[in-house]
Amino acid sequence: MLKTTAKYHLGQVLRHRKHTFRGVVFDVDAKFSNTQEWYDAIPEESRPAKNQPFYHLLAENDESYYVAYV
Repeated sequence: MLKTTAKYHLGQVLRHRKHTFRGVVFDVDAKFSNTQEWYDAIPEESRPAKNQPFYHLLAENDESYYVAYV
């Protein structure tokens, strides 16, 4: 059995490397757990691997706040 370790922990505040938002981690999936449609909407050249941790963030930018899955 392979053990996956998340890089970030619950409650940690993060700033996205590419996009202008920050957020607090409130849940972690050990691997991709969203829909295939959501995954396919990501441009292929920047699509992350499915077998890595994905984070649920309560995110905010200059205009609003929302839930992000990264």
